[in-house]
Amino acid sequence: MRINIIAAVAQDRAIGYKNKLIYWLPDDLKRFKALTTGHTIVMGRRTYESLPKGALPNRRNIVLSRSACNPATPGEAGKGLSERYPNCEVYASLEEAISHCAPEEDIYIIGGASIYGQALPMADRLCLTEIADTPAEADTFFPDYSQGWRETWREDHPADERHSHAFAFVDYEKDER
Repeated sequence: MRINIIAAVAQDRAIGYKNKLIYWLPDDLKRFKALTTGHTIVMGRRTYESLPKGALPNRRNIVLSRSACNPATPGEAGKGLSERYPNCEVYASLEEAISHCAPEEDIYIIGGASIYGQALPMADRLCLTEIADTPAEADTFFPDYSQGWRETWREDHPADERHSHAFAFVDYEKDER
């Protein structure tokens, strides 16, 4: 099993504001789709709720939600998980979700910040889009990855008519030193 973390991060590690992505970079979205299609994606409840059409197609979607897995959640009585999270599997913890994955699965952690923080120690690879900007407003940040990771691949992209900021696709693997 290979655990990958995928995210677009600003220079200050900002990743979101008010449960929305800060940057709209079409090439980043294309890379996200290319890397995750056909694989398992794991996300927190709020990340799932931020998706415009719910579960992402052609992927195994796993949502982490302690409250959804608790039958005593106020206002949720009588609603099944399949109604609240169509086409998704729901688990109470990252550890539980991973225990339901096969050894040959490629897993992509797609957010949010607390899930990234939980996954970082167990991840094998980071697939990041590093954006050459610091946003004026952000309330969600990627965990610090300055220690314990080594860059294995980079592809730089200048700002252009479709991308408001320069960015780089950067892959990191755990530094085994």
